[in-house]
Amino acid sequence: EGLIEFYDSFKDMFEFFCKNTTIHGTIRLVCSDSNRMKTAFWTLLLLASFGMLYWQFALMFSQYWAYPVVLTMSMRSEPKMFPAITICNLDPYRFELVSEHLVQLDHMAEESIAFLYGINTSASLFHMNEKNVHVKDLPSMGNLSRPSFRLSQNFALLRMSDHNNRSGKKHSSVGFRLCNATGGSCFYKTYSSGMDAILEWYRFHYMNIMSQLPVIINISDHEEQIEDMVYSCQYDGEPCRPSDYVHFHHPVFGSCYTFNSKGTDPFWTATKPGIPYGLSLILRAEQKDHIPLLSTVAGVKVMIHNHNQTPFLEHEGFDIRPGIATTIGIQQDEVNRLGGNYGKCTTNGNDVNVKLLYNNSYTLQACLHSCFQHIMVRKCGCGYYYYPLPPGAEYCNYNKQPAWGHCFYQLYNRLRNHHLNCFDQCPKPCRESLYKVSAGTAKWPSLKSQDWIRQALRHQNGYNSTSNRNDIAKVTIFYQQLNYQSVNESPLLSENLLLSSMGSQWSLWFGSSVLSVVEMFELLIDTLVLSLLFCYQRFRSKKT
Repeated sequence: EGLIEFYDSFKDMFEFFCKNTTIHGTIRLVCSDSNRMKTAFWTLLLLASFGMLYWQFALMFSQYWAYPVVLTMSMRSEPKMFPAITICNLDPYRFELVSEHLVQLDHMAEESIAFLYGINTSASLFHMNEKNVHVKDLPSMGNLSRPSFRLSQNFALLRMSDHNNRSGKKHSSVGFRLCNATGGSCFYKTYSSGMDAILEWYRFHYMNIMSQLPVIINISDHEEQIEDMVYSCQYDGEPCRPSDYVHFHHPVFGSCYTFNSKGTDPFWTATKPGIPYGLSLILRAEQKDHIPLLSTVAGVKVMIHNHNQTPFLEHEGFDIRPGIATTIGIQQDEVNRLGGNYGKCTTNGNDVNVKLLYNNSYTLQACLHSCFQHIMVRKCGCGYYYYPLPPGAEYCNYNKQPAWGHCFYQLYNRLRNHHLNCFDQCPKPCRESLYKVSAGTAKWPSLKSQDWIRQALRHQNGYNSTSNRNDIAKVTIFYQQLNYQSVNESPLLSENLLLSSMGSQWSLWFGSSVLSVVEMFELLIDTLVLSLLFCYQRFRSKKT
């Protein structure tokens, strides 16, 4: 009796609860017991209030378990590191190991263009006397690879006519035919533009030729240095140093240099916004036409990206025109995602099921390329030439895998249509820096200044050209302002906000507090104990 308050009946217990509880409205059930209509009315009202309360609770929990987020934007201002800048000269090398096959491919392209359009391009487009790039220490591999590979004649360019039922006109498309290993399934890779079809056809054969090269090629000893492409480099008014860039070769975009790739050198700290405090480059934009049909663009490819990040120039970046001074203002945005239950993101890529084939930090593009390459090797038996290879795999070659083109284009279409599971396996980074750019252009050098500028470049860099502003370009990249916008995800309904909302609803419908909830638990415990006591009394009376 010192621990539990005993009642003679359930009615006494209920009356005591209604008269002493802090829940509003319950006393009406006792005070109006002589009027059954009022008792029924207040009973229904209390039950309806309970129903509305727990309906609101259900809505709150369903919203909470949906884990919605709200975006908060804030402006921050602090000294920060200048981004990584990658530039490419759009002139891929003609490697000596495959030069004969590239010459044959150029002849095939001449014949195809002449067949489609009746144009003789041998004198104006192709230059067979270009200097080839020799890869050192690979004589035996070169001797073995040349006779073993032959260009296939099974992928000729064709013109096809399509009849348009709506307009009644005939439209022609250009493409080439691709079949599986048995030849039972074929389709045409067609383009409405003949130019696009020729470029894709040329790239298809080019990948098969380049697959003959060894996977690791050291071109650092090649005679082309950064001075052959970058005539002048200054950052924040100071000349760039040899340690400020890394060199690599892209099979389509040619010789490339990345400035401030690591982002750890204090030299590249941005302390002031504006053009004088950015990166200023005078670039050689002459197109030597090593491989002219890989790209129809003349100039320089530029991409602004994060440090320790692989530059995917085929998806991002922009072109700098020759004879033009381009100023590019950049503004940084930082995105912070919650991850976990609130969204799918990864901190560093270690929790991603896809094994990255790139040695740099995790990015969405790096994951998608790696995922596609793994699927390509598994489905087609070989790897796509423009992506790194998994261990033990080899690049596709239609002499060894005649049907790889049919397999590749179908897989790539599925990837573009989000039918592969790569987009499900590759989450976005939880923390990401994005760069918004705005550009302005002007003719450079001007007619009055071009003579002395050319003389200065000739004296300093050995520059020699007779063209009229068509072989040099100037680009300046700078921070428009050091303020950057931070976009952060935060829970729309946190645990504290959920409890606060539940308390508000409880107060709205019953005008009570947390202690009132404890009183209800006390009522349930008393009911349970009283029921057990009554059952025990009945059991003893029957036994007696």
